[in-house]
Amino acid sequence: PKRKTPVNIFIDWFNKGFNRTTNGYTKFLHLIINRKVVTYGILLVFGFAIVGVNKILPAGFIPNEDQGQIYAIIQTPPGTTLERTNEISRKLQLLAKQVEGVSSVTSLAGYEILTEGRGSNAGTCLINLKDWSDRKHSVKEVIKELEEKCKDLPANIEYFEPPAVPGYGTSDGFSLRLLDKSSDVDYQEFDKINADFVEELKKRKELTGLFSFYSAKYPQYEILIDNNLAMQKGVSLGAAMENLNIMVGSTYEQGFIRFNNFYKVYTQAGPEFRKQPSDILNMFVKNDHGEMVPYSAFMKIKKTQGPNEIARYNLYTSSLINGTPAKGYSSGDAINAIKEVAAQKLPRGYDIAWEGLSYDEARRGNEALYIFLVVIFFVYLILSAQYESFILPLAVILSIVPGIFGSLMFLKAMGLGNDVYAQVGIIMLVGLLGKNAVLIVEFAVQKHNQGMSVLKAAIEGARARFRPILMTSFAFIAGLIPLVIATGPGAVGNHTIGASALGGMLFGTIFGVILVPGLYYIFGTLQEGRHLIKGEDEVPLSEDYVESHSDAALSKRIQSIINMMKQNKLLYV
Repeated sequence: PKRKTPVNIFIDWFNKGFNRTTNGYTKFLHLIINRKVVTYGILLVFGFAIVGVNKILPAGFIPNEDQGQIYAIIQTPPGTTLERTNEISRKLQLLAKQVEGVSSVTSLAGYEILTEGRGSNAGTCLINLKDWSDRKHSVKEVIKELEEKCKDLPANIEYFEPPAVPGYGTSDGFSLRLLDKSSDVDYQEFDKINADFVEELKKRKELTGLFSFYSAKYPQYEILIDNNLAMQKGVSLGAAMENLNIMVGSTYEQGFIRFNNFYKVYTQAGPEFRKQPSDILNMFVKNDHGEMVPYSAFMKIKKTQGPNEIARYNLYTSSLINGTPAKGYSSGDAINAIKEVAAQKLPRGYDIAWEGLSYDEARRGNEALYIFLVVIFFVYLILSAQYESFILPLAVILSIVPGIFGSLMFLKAMGLGNDVYAQVGIIMLVGLLGKNAVLIVEFAVQKHNQGMSVLKAAIEGARARFRPILMTSFAFIAGLIPLVIATGPGAVGNHTIGASALGGMLFGTIFGVILVPGLYYIFGTLQEGRHLIKGEDEVPLSEDYVESHSDAALSKRIQSIINMMKQNKLLYV
């Protein structure tokens, strides 16, 4: 006899073990397959489990990835000088450089990139991280260390990542606008409501990193004009304001060329005449009679407070609010929490509007469900054509239920959300698990057409396809493991689609080989004796010809079809 190698020994041992498993599986099917209550029970259990898991599974849109960059937004108290803001941004820059994994830091005072706010109290630090291969910590861990190191700086500092889709918004997380839709605009009142709204949002456990640059507490001077005095002096208010704009702010007059260079001419008061705010009272404007009238004759100035910038959104006065979902919560949870706070706390005449990715996420409804139903419908139509039945395809469609539960459960177990990547994985399961069910149902249909009962055909189909199903399914599951444990760029997306597909395939395969034979038995029994067309042959004409290999048999078959059509008055000669 031929000497057996270790490989042959292992293969023989594996085959014997698998044959025992197959025999045990077949005996188990004999016990449960004709008990419809078991099949219905499995479907109901998984159906209710899907509903339960879906309620606690965070909903998302597009998960944010580690892009190796952090935005540090600096906000000092209103009225802070640019020098003071620059000093704080320099300190933040030095502290950030000490954090492991940081490659470079760029600081900027007078502008913050998140809300595009400009002012002496605004600042930004762009923190670039090292390549994934050169650092041990993720961007979330780096942000946590930065928050600890910079907590004593005398400024409000928030950290954000770039948006998940470049150019779609300014940062990750959520972005919304508080809108004042009332007829009268009171910037002080709007500032109070904006601050109260942000404080209410901070109380929600789903939200963190809340940031709003709007404030009506910037020191300003208000110009008070006495209209009656101006009219007595013959001064036009429009001309007075235009003249003041030119004297303080300058205006372009014309240009000329000299020495082959182009020069621009601007008109403006000399620096010595506009050093102090009170200097504008000493300026003059020409009245209707050509006389020079001092501004102090009809105008006063007083110290006040107001907004540094006035932003409008859809023509309404607005303030931009940014933030990120807290740990353990998705962007969908954050959006729902903000909607609840807005509905409960905002006074009449105020509303919110969404920006960036939050706009699309807040507006989207059940598109994923509709797409899933469309996919199921097309699969059903294809299977109906294949089996020439509207009943048997249900055995394939319903076999997907355990896989959907497995997909959602794995997402929840790994702390992931039901986002776009997860939904792609679930759509993919329709084809993968449907293929397993088709293997059993197709073989069972053939055996039933050959004379077996529905029960025996179901058991024989499951037994014959047991090994191919497990082989292909577990090979696919093994191929998904690198996605589930992936690290580095794109890790979140890989985890999500990997967990969705792996969990679905694992549960769908284990419970599918038990559920599909029972489903075929149920729907095969309903289908037995039914035909879409009266007098329909079980075997197609082409298959009959291939099996008989006889032209005479084919001619005889065609003649019988013609005779049948004549009898039913479907053919006129």
